[in-house]
Amino acid sequence: MNTRKLTSQIGIAMVLGIVVGYLCHAYAKDAQAAKDIAAYFGMVTDIFLRMIKMIIAPLVFATLVSGIASMSGSGAVGRIGLKAMLWFVCAATVSLLLGMTLANLFQPGAQMHLALPDATAVSALKTGDLNLKTFITHVFPKSITEAMANNEILQILVFSLFFGGALSYIKSQGHTTLDRMIDELSRIMFRITDYVMRFAPIGVFAAMAAAIATQGLGILADYGKLIGEFYLGLALLWAILFGVGYLFLGRSVVQLGKLIREPVMLAFSTASSESAYPKTIESLKRFGVPRRISSFVLPLGYSFNLDGSMMYQAFAVMFIAQAYHIEMSWSQQLTVLFVLMVTSKGMAGVARASLVVVAASLPMFHLPEAGLLLIIGIDQIFDMGRTATNVIGNSLATAVIAKIEGQTDHADETEEAAPLGVPLAAAKA
Repeated sequence: MNTRKLTSQIGIAMVLGIVVGYLCHAYAKDAQAAKDIAAYFGMVTDIFLRMIKMIIAPLVFATLVSGIASMSGSGAVGRIGLKAMLWFVCAATVSLLLGMTLANLFQPGAQMHLALPDATAVSALKTGDLNLKTFITHVFPKSITEAMANNEILQILVFSLFFGGALSYIKSQGHTTLDRMIDELSRIMFRITDYVMRFAPIGVFAAMAAAIATQGLGILADYGKLIGEFYLGLALLWAILFGVGYLFLGRSVVQLGKLIREPVMLAFSTASSESAYPKTIESLKRFGVPRRISSFVLPLGYSFNLDGSMMYQAFAVMFIAQAYHIEMSWSQQLTVLFVLMVTSKGMAGVARASLVVVAASLPMFHLPEAGLLLIIGIDQIFDMGRTATNVIGNSLATAVIAKIEGQTDHADETEEAAPLGVPLAAAKA
């Protein structure tokens, strides 16, 4: 499907969704009626996201195994993984520091003058399973079928590493039938992805309509300052990420920004990183990144490189502290950064992950968990921005690592690739 055409359709769908959602909210008899209307829109969005989730597991498996099998050996996998993790740690540190700095600068919660709530007033978010020990254990699948059924990307990645390594060994012995089958499976999954993405504008329209029908545009005015400050922070984070990307990619980083507009819009409108995954891989290929790189780095990024989510967590913790006038020293704030850096590594596979990380971190610093109730009502608006930022961060990380690896200058035997920053169509011409 034509990428520019689909991008335009998604943009139009977002605007129509806002208009229809506002009309439904304005003319509904009461709040319950608005929720009932939104439920029908939500059904359409759920169907689209279910179709996306349907293809994620086989797509990740096929592309990752094919990519690993085409690498020169385990040393290449380890080298790329190490560079990816180094980028992720640096990006996470910058994101957390930016969120903390902006919260101290703007003081978004200082004007609320709230009394400390009853200790029994807590959110319903489950935080017991969010710890580093559980996360490390959870990384290793006890059943690959269970991991695929639950779309556990990190578990699929671990199994694919073993499978791809074994396939690479078998391939070196002269047996290539299975290797070709995996390559064909990868092509089939991308064709299925193209079919599913034709429904993207409908899913985007329904997602926006449901959110506005329930909340109304008035919530933007009520929380306008807080939302505006957060999105200003995201804009600054985008500038930093693209600025660092420019150091490695040069002017071609602008081309990358244009190519990833579609997955970013998908992530923003649906607040789902999964919806953007297939198109992100496709956009990176058009930029010149081989799938053997993108299929390995992107799944890692989905668990370790959530730049928008990290900034939000630091921002949210400081907002809650300020709302209840709880002073936090600089040493305490640095400790918060460290705790968020560690606990956020357990975000993969956790529902409403960013809120859960914040909820798990609050008791460590004697902050009221009930403070989450101040932001949980508008979390959808925050989630849209931070999810889009996660897609941008992972796209840039993948492109930069491919550039450092020097694996973007020519096509390999199993795939077509353009020179870095040159769209595939132009390279063919």
